[in-house]
Amino acid sequence: MHFTSEQDLDAGITEREFTLGDTSGILWTPPAASTSGPVPLILMGQPGGFGIRRMYPRLSARARSYAAKGFAAVTIELPGAGGRSPLPGAEQARADLRRALSAGELPGEDVIDRLILPLVERAVPEWQITLDELLSRPEIGKQVAFSGGVIAIAVRLAAIDPRVVAAGLFAGSYVPRTTIAEARQVTIPLHVLLQWDDEGNDRQMALDLFDAFGSTEKTLCANMGGHT
Repeated sequence: MHFTSEQDLDAGITEREFTLGDTSGILWTPPAASTSGPVPLILMGQPGGFGIRRMYPRLSARARSYAAKGFAAVTIELPGAGGRSPLPGAEQARADLRRALSAGELPGEDVIDRLILPLVERAVPEWQITLDELLSRPEIGKQVAFSGGVIAIAVRLAAIDPRVVAAGLFAGSYVPRTTIAEARQVTIPLHVLLQWDDEGNDRQMALDLFDAFGSTEKTLCANMGGHT
């Protein structure tokens, strides 16, 4: 992990940009973070296809909120986003998804798989490599949570990586059938946010995913209104 910039924000928060292999990211640490007092870490997910620069105001606001509660936070550039090379077939899958939605139809499982699964297959190992690096730093503690989306990425990571001990998930994207199957392996405490009238996603699919989670401690918070 190579840090490329560092700046001090208000309230003693430090923001550092980094590169790691083919990806890049941003780490925010609260003033309490030190070698004698390591702080827990939140992995901040973001929507696919937008990129850190476009999402920076929202990501920074979330990170500042976490820092005020004593958490470090990190986000990474997702495959196919920002300046990274597009994922093969992603644009065609998005076009097929838009075509189905504009026709008032549910997208087929094949469309969802082509759009989501390549992203999951690439993003999850990159999150794990990032986690390997950050957990080796003395100011970062061993408690890790995931917050945000893409929800299929979060489900895969929570299902296979025991270092993630809690998650706050955003139910704001379509999920492959394999993601619902993987959710049965997730047993950590969960808090899932759902927009009830999300115009671009399927409410029943989100509810099915929530039902599938194997966690005994899980909460669904549904808000009226659309995706944003």
